[in-house]
Amino acid sequence: MRHQPPVPQDAKVFDSVSLVAVETRAADLDLNQGLPHAWLDRHLAPAGNHYLRPGLWHSFSHRPDVPLHLRCELLIELADGEQVLSLLDVLPEDYDRLPSVRARAEYLAVAAKMSEARSVKEWSETCEGT
Repeated sequence: MRHQPPVPQDAKVFDSVSLVAVETRAADLDLNQGLPHAWLDRHLAPAGNHYLRPGLWHSFSHRPDVPLHLRCELLIELADGEQVLSLLDVLPEDYDRLPSVRARAEYLAVAAKMSEARSVKEWSETCEGT
């Protein structure tokens, strides 16, 4: 088993361009969690703020070539103004490059939004009729 450092306790805030870049990297590595680019292209708020909060370290026992990565909760701002919750697997170096939420009040507000937000699946079933 790989050594797992403590899970980071901060949250990250970033723009839509950065979100697409992190999602692309996860897809390139064939990590488990991520959203299809076509879905992001259709629904992502171009000037949105998105938040990432790590939950646990994740690895593949059957794929030792894939580095240890963080499984994170992702709060996404959509073009319709709603914020929805997803998961995203992120490499530690990609996570570290993103700017951290600095104010405690903002962190607590993000945590509250994450606990109340509908999932992407729930949003899609209601708003897309799928």
